[in-house]
Amino acid sequence: MRDEIHSKINDPGQLEKLYRSDKALFKREFNDTYAEVKGNLVAECWRERLNLESDDISWGSRGELWFVLIASVVAGLCAKLPALLSIDEETFYPRNISFLVFPFLAAFFAWKNKLTVNKMAYLAGASVICLVYLNTLPDTATSDTSTLACIHLPLLLWVILGVAFSGAEFRDYTKHLGFLRFNGDLVVMAALLMSAVGLMTGITIGLFSLIGFNIEEFYGEYVIIFGLPSIPIVATFLTRSNPHLVNKVSPVIAKIFSPLVLVMLVIYLSAILFSGKDPYNDREFLLLFNLLLIGVMALIFFSVAESSTKDNPIWSKWILFLLSGVTVIVNGIALSAISFRISEWGITPNRVAVLGVNVIMLVHLLLVSVVLFKTLGGKTAITEVGRLIVLYLPVYFIWTILVVFIFPLVFGFK
Repeated sequence: MRDEIHSKINDPGQLEKLYRSDKALFKREFNDTYAEVKGNLVAECWRERLNLESDDISWGSRGELWFVLIASVVAGLCAKLPALLSIDEETFYPRNISFLVFPFLAAFFAWKNKLTVNKMAYLAGASVICLVYLNTLPDTATSDTSTLACIHLPLLLWVILGVAFSGAEFRDYTKHLGFLRFNGDLVVMAALLMSAVGLMTGITIGLFSLIGFNIEEFYGEYVIIFGLPSIPIVATFLTRSNPHLVNKVSPVIAKIFSPLVLVMLVIYLSAILFSGKDPYNDREFLLLFNLLLIGVMALIFFSVAESSTKDNPIWSKWILFLLSGVTVIVNGIALSAISFRISEWGITPNRVAVLGVNVIMLVHLLLVSVVLFKTLGGKTAITEVGRLIVLYLPVYFIWTILVVFIFPLVFGFK
């Protein structure tokens, strides 16, 4: 987008279109390139417009509000399908919970980015295929491959969301970095909304209980069941309409938690030596170990996405490098543990899936660590780290395709 801003600096109409396509990214890129266009009348007007501090909250257009309202109601009705159609909840929710979120967010961005009818049809068709396929798999209680498909399918829907988010600029890696930043902002805003909903729930139930009304069951079945699916939709709307709400909070959170997680990991790895626990013989411990690994990797990628649009102090780069290095050690332990379990107890769908994703993450982390090391000596810009993260993402997508669609065939739906 930076090149487009620079080339269209004398075309106010095109600049306005760029701004409306992604307000947060436009502001970052414009401020970064301002020194090159300083003195231009249009550029000066945009600088004042973008950097004027305002406490006003934008509630978007009437169309956006109607979209949020309708999408929230439809998502809530979908969440109520087990009660409305007497469907087993333990079968419905593991398979379909991701469909209560991602398709609605993808529809929002497809509408906002004015995707062509053909592109919308492809995205909708891919989502429907995933929905039908997942709900025709054997019972997840007796099939490991079905369980793996349920766990991995949200990543496919996340990719569809990313395509809708990128719009016509799908091949632009900066747009994908913007998508990673959006995910971080979405998590922050959704967490705030969840906290507010939890507080309101406690107060409401408490007030009614004081006057003799026990509304817990009604509140859970109708208010909560409709409210929870709407939180990501509302959070997306707020982050896109008001980028100033979280675009300063998210970088602060990344900078605070990166060193804290680094210290925690070092202490945790040291504590394992004295705990008597190990991922080689304890299946649950290995599972938690891998969840920790995925969480730390997400933090690294989010931190890099946040830092890739600006120059960062050297200490920030060192923390990211050390964090990625420690995470490589964690990944190595997890990889050796799952290899040990396969050699001792044989091949199962779960073990192969964990082995594959650990290998993929290890390679990715090593590549990121190498480029981060180069940034410490000034040989490479931090933007190259973000580029590497984005270019490697299709590997995860391909592996997810294999786990969701090929594993059930290879292992006989067991």
